[in-house]
Amino acid sequence: MQNKETPSPTGATPAGPEAAAPGARPWWLGIAVIVLGCICLYATTTLPATAQYAAIGPGMFVTIAGGGLLLLGILLLIQIARGERFEAQDAENAAGNLPMDKRAFFTALAATIVPALTMEALGLPITAMLSFMLVARAFGSKKTIIDLITGAILGSVCWFLFSRLGLQLGGFLPLAGF
Repeated sequence: MQNKETPSPTGATPAGPEAAAPGARPWWLGIAVIVLGCICLYATTTLPATAQYAAIGPGMFVTIAGGGLLLLGILLLIQIARGERFEAQDAENAAGNLPMDKRAFFTALAATIVPALTMEALGLPITAMLSFMLVARAFGSKKTIIDLITGAILGSVCWFLFSRLGLQLGGFLPLAGF
C-alpha cells in the first residue's frame, strides 16, 4: 500500500517525515560522508601517530577527522532513514531560496588553490596575504589594500611562530632570498 499525502482540514499538506517522498531521500549524501571518513582513516596508515618532538603527530588529527566524518555520516543516514527533510535555511542575512553567489564561491575556491600554487615560490607571508584578500573579497570586503596588509601580517606572524617551534616552512620570502 502506497502512502499518499492527504491534506489536513485546513488544506495544507503534512510537513513532517511523512511528507518526504521515499524516493527523494538523499542516501548518497550520508554514504559520501562515510566514504570520505574511510578515506581519511585509510590515509592514517601512512602517517605517524606520534612525532619526535611532541606526543601528538599528524596521523592523530587525520584519525580524529576520519572518525568524526564516519560518525557524522552514520548520523546523517539515521536522519535520512527517519525521513528528515533537508532544505535550505535562512541565515542571518542570507535567504535560503536565493541562488548561490557564483562569483563569491569561485573567489573563495581560488583562495584555497593559491597556496598550492604559490607557497614554495612566494613563501608563507605573501601566500597568506593573497589568500586572505581573496577570502575577504568573497565575503564582500572592498578594502583590498587593508586585506592584503592584514594577510601579510598574519602570514608573517605565523611564519615566525612556526620557526620558533622549530618547524621549517621554507624561506620567509624565497624570491628575495630570505
